[in-house]
Amino acid sequence: MAKTSAQNSPGPSVSPEPVQAAPSPATNGRTDHSRFSNSWYNPGPRWKTVLWFLVSNATLNTYLPIPMSIKRGILKLFGARLGHSVVIKPAVNVKYPWFLEVGDHVWIGEQVWIDNLSRVVIGSHVSLSQGCMLLTGNHNYRRSTFDLTTQPITIEDGVWVGAKSIVCAGVVCGSHAVLSVNSVATKSLNAYGIYQGNPANWIRERKIEA
Repeated sequence: MAKTSAQNSPGPSVSPEPVQAAPSPATNGRTDHSRFSNSWYNPGPRWKTVLWFLVSNATLNTYLPIPMSIKRGILKLFGARLGHSVVIKPAVNVKYPWFLEVGDHVWIGEQVWIDNLSRVVIGSHVSLSQGCMLLTGNHNYRRSTFDLTTQPITIEDGVWVGAKSIVCAGVVCGSHAVLSVNSVATKSLNAYGIYQGNPANWIRERKIEA
């Protein structure tokens, strides 16, 4: 039996969805590092920052077997506020100790980098594992001058920042939160939350046995 013309018809044509074109370089800005200036940023007297650079690399950011009591004393001498029994492992890098406050019984692991262009407050019983970074500085990528920005970081009591993890500027890690190995906290973490990934996402609640 022969097919009707309707059966032979290919059906109505459908126009493809329009493709969003990428912005043309002619209508979009460009980063210009030659115009970058952080002259507004003043962490302290020049002599103080130079002296700290020399002292810290000889005593703190080193694998020499410097007693922890000496490391704590030097940090305090340069303005850090430290609680009792702070553990400081080898090769720890602190940008400006006068912007650092640390509670009691805190463990600061090997190769931890506290890049505190702004204030960093660390509560008590906090664990900062090997190679983790606390980064208070950032750049405004929306401006062609790539302006420097800084925001403080707060690590509340009982937090564990895992090895090779990063806490970004402006983040508050709530009490007893956990940032898993190699994760990046771009937003604040809820208390007793376990977070993982880049960017870090809530995985489950942290349960602590008495």
